[in-house]
Amino acid sequence: MADIMQDPDQFVTVGKFIEAIDAQMAKGLLESAGIECFLHGENANSLLGAAFRARLQVHKHDEEAARQILSATNDMPDAGETDAVEPGAGEGDDDQR
Repeated sequence: MADIMQDPDQFVTVGKFIEAIDAQMAKGLLESAGIECFLHGENANSLLGAAFRARLQVHKHDEEAARQILSATNDMPDAGETDAVEPGAGEGDDDQR
């Protein structure tokens, strides 16, 4: 497993979050579905949320399932803010706005 975590090309961004709590909830949702994931830039986001977004990343082979799970929660009427996950997340590779 350590080898998998060492290769950043094996992971893709499936969500970008302004609020750290939204990032943690999405991460927990994917983990509860059995999808290994991690937050990139979480610490910078916590320190200066207006400038950095936490990126939720999953292994490439889990990308489709992760996107389906995240989009299903955004489609729910009581899901809260619908813009918590940026559209097109994963396009581009920068943490800044």
